Amino acid sequence: MKRYIYIFLLVFSTIARADLLNDIIAGGYNSNSLPQITDMGDGEHYALRVGNTVLQYDYRSGAVSDTLFSADKTKITKLEAVDGFVLAPVERYMLVSANSQRIFRRSHKADWYIYDRQRGELKPLSAEMPVSEPVFSPNGKYIAFSRNNNIFIHKLDFSTEVAVTTDGEAGKIINGTPDWLYEEEFSTTCLYSFSPDSKQLAFVRLNESEVPAFSWQTYLNPESTPNAYPQNYSINYPRAGEKNAVPSVIVYDTYYKSLKTMQLPPLDDCYIPRISWTRAADQLAVFRLNRNQNKLEMFLLNSKSAVAKLVYSEENSKGNVDFEQIDEWQFFDDNTMLVVNESSGYRHAFIYSVNGQKLRQLTSGNYDVTRVYGYDPHTQTLFYQAALPTPLDRQLFVLNVKKNKTQCLTPDRGFNSAVWSADYKYLFAGRTSVDEPLSWQLLNREGRPLRHIVNNDSLKQKTVDACLPRKRFFSFSTERGDTLNGWIVLPPTLDSLLKQEELSTLNSQLSTKYPLLLYQYSGPASQQVLNRWKIDWEHYLAKEKNVVVACVDPRGTFARGREFRNLTYMNLGVKEAEDQISAANYLASLGFIDKDRMAIWGWSYGGFQTLMTMSQSASPFRCGIAVAPVTDFRLYDSAYTERFMRKPQSNESGYNSCALPLSADKLQGRVLLVHGVADDNVHCQNMWMYVDALVQAGKQFDMQIYPDDNHFLRKRSNYLHLYRRMTDFLENNLLVK
Repeated sequence: MKRYIYIFLLVFSTIARADLLNDIIAGGYNSNSLPQITDMGDGEHYALRVGNTVLQYDYRSGAVSDTLFSADKTKITKLEAVDGFVLAPVERYMLVSANSQRIFRRSHKADWYIYDRQRGELKPLSAEMPVSEPVFSPNGKYIAFSRNNNIFIHKLDFSTEVAVTTDGEAGKIINGTPDWLYEEEFSTTCLYSFSPDSKQLAFVRLNESEVPAFSWQTYLNPESTPNAYPQNYSINYPRAGEKNAVPSVIVYDTYYKSLKTMQLPPLDDCYIPRISWTRAADQLAVFRLNRNQNKLEMFLLNSKSAVAKLVYSEENSKGNVDFEQIDEWQFFDDNTMLVVNESSGYRHAFIYSVNGQKLRQLTSGNYDVTRVYGYDPHTQTLFYQAALPTPLDRQLFVLNVKKNKTQCLTPDRGFNSAVWSADYKYLFAGRTSVDEPLSWQLLNREGRPLRHIVNNDSLKQKTVDACLPRKRFFSFSTERGDTLNGWIVLPPTLDSLLKQEELSTLNSQLSTKYPLLLYQYSGPASQQVLNRWKIDWEHYLAKEKNVVVACVDPRGTFARGREFRNLTYMNLGVKEAEDQISAANYLASLGFIDKDRMAIWGWSYGGFQTLMTMSQSASPFRCGIAVAPVTDFRLYDSAYTERFMRKPQSNESGYNSCALPLSADKLQGRVLLVHGVADDNVHCQNMWMYVDALVQAGKQFDMQIYPDDNHFLRKRSNYLHLYRRMTDFLENNLLVK
């Protein structure tokens, strides 16, 4: 009888452990977030989609004050399901979408419909759908949208459609929307914009005729055609050093239906990641990066004459100029503009004249402003987020420039973010920390709480009931004198012994030594060590497998100023490997880590860094896991790679020093290689070249391939299968003594 009880308990324990892993990987410990809020522009209301309705809410009370759209009450056209909406600047019209289809990481196309709120009529935006990126003109009379690489305008007054461009062609000309590279590396899905008076539409045209194509196959055929041949797919994908798409800026006149190409000073190779109209109807701001992305220029163009004037230039000889700062810029009626840059060594906000003269520095100090939500020129008030009081945290601030007074709206440490109303009267403030799931509350401009929006108290209790260990922070100094930040998750026994935050308080003479898994991403300008809620694989491994899991942000990562971020410039992977080895050695020195049982793993850049670190002579790692790794940056895309490495033609030694196939014979320890065959981001060719090099070097390895899946391995049951596979690998290679 005892034997059967033992078997039952063993099976039950195994199922319980599997359930915890399943629950974590399925998102069972993820916080509920704030729904997508659309400000109504009147200062008192916002819109929110709830199922197949779009409702108007009162900011202060949270009460529903109007139904803007209801799918079951429309005339002419009926939709079974709605998945998005866009409000017009005037109240009469809105757009709703159905049948959305993902294109790449950020882009979608969908069936879009115009809803006339006065008449209750719902009509297709275009006779030919799907379309993408619909944009209302400021006067609410036009809707620009994209289809098949061309731009169209729908005129609401006449229900007519005009083709702005007709030369769009797959693989050759793209009008107004990004190619794969611009979308992936410049975080944009739309490159067109109406002038303030709605009379002109400016857009970026990309000529990708000479961009090399990358092709792949899919193999899992539908059940209806099980014997079908593999399907071929192809995208234009410029790798490091290869030809990029050639950008130009064009302005369309909505009255004369004419196109005019803007005359920028010539530059052989460049990017135009953003365009933006100033407050003047004929003044267009064009932002241009050189190919190396270490020089940012802003031109003001007269859209009528097409003449350009350079008004702002920023150059960095020791690194790149961060293009993301452009999204924080604002133009004002008094011919001034808000500028964010790193000219002081840290990311800060300034007021410039529209002609490029610096007028005032708004923020200062040895910290990075990580987000600017807006600036009110009438009250001279700046609303922003900063990496304070430490680089691990984010706090929200309001700066009154007139009074030279800064108010912190979120005094508690953690990761705080905001969604402000258009007039900065209200904000939805979100707060999370390693111990607190994300919660949202509505504050007024002075920071006084008005009401709670989202809480995750039940999730916090679920974590307590599951007896999951805490995630703790630590920092240490490397042999080179650099201070690095990290987090650590300890097995239950160690977790209960650690009464303080300092790891050194653990008894270094503990009889039990624990295996260590070091997780990292390590990519330039990234940050994994943040004071925010995240329950992941590390908690399962610590609780159920007695593995110590830690993560360290090496040199080159974010929120520690420009100099720290640029430390890995031109030589990716080398200093990061030194830092990961230092992290493992530091943790082993504390006495509770088995220095003979240490592993490292990562995904994408983290997968590359795993292999780089395990290929160093000083590597202390017994084994590692590399998911979707870049193995030679000559195979990765131009914009990302050259941002940190320049072209291979001008930095051969830098590329060679991190080309993993060239150092395959130096790999130490057992490695599990994982890749999706249909990865359009990090091409599977990276894996095949490294595998061949390992074979030729006589190195044995483990491998897991996912057919027809992409960089994220989320199709079907692949994601859970991956984590089970990685767990099995650790049990066979790390946990055994």
